[in-house]
Amino acid sequence: MNNIKTFMKLHHVGIVVSNIQESLDELKRYLNFETVSAIMPVGSQKVNICLMKIGEPFLELIEPASPDSAISEFAKSGGGIHHICYEVKNIESELESLAKKGATILVNPVKGFDERRIAFVDLNTKNTNCGLVELLETK
Repeated sequence: MNNIKTFMKLHHVGIVVSNIQESLDELKRYLNFETVSAIMPVGSQKVNICLMKIGEPFLELIEPASPDSAISEFAKSGGGIHHICYEVKNIESELESLAKKGATILVNPVKGFDERRIAFVDLNTKNTNCGLVELLETK
């Protein structure tokens, strides 16, 4: 076990959809969200997102904002769970730590939603099909 103390809090589960509003309307028939954000663009990723609070963590619906978005093909094929996001205090040190452990940095820190920096990492897991992780820097 390493001795590096890090702060990582589960923030949201990202779900790719082809249309946020249609998916939100559908989910609202079954789930009572405490809060639902406005649909927000994330230009650096060419997506629109909507965060819904139903306890902890948030659910995030993600739709492509342009045909060349990295998630366009996934959305066309039906979408689904895309990533798990952890909130971190220092995005650079977390990326460095994950890279030293064998993770692949896919997207270096860029401006995400709410003026916060985000990064994407592939944990390169062989036995667990949930390797895509988003890091979200705390405010």
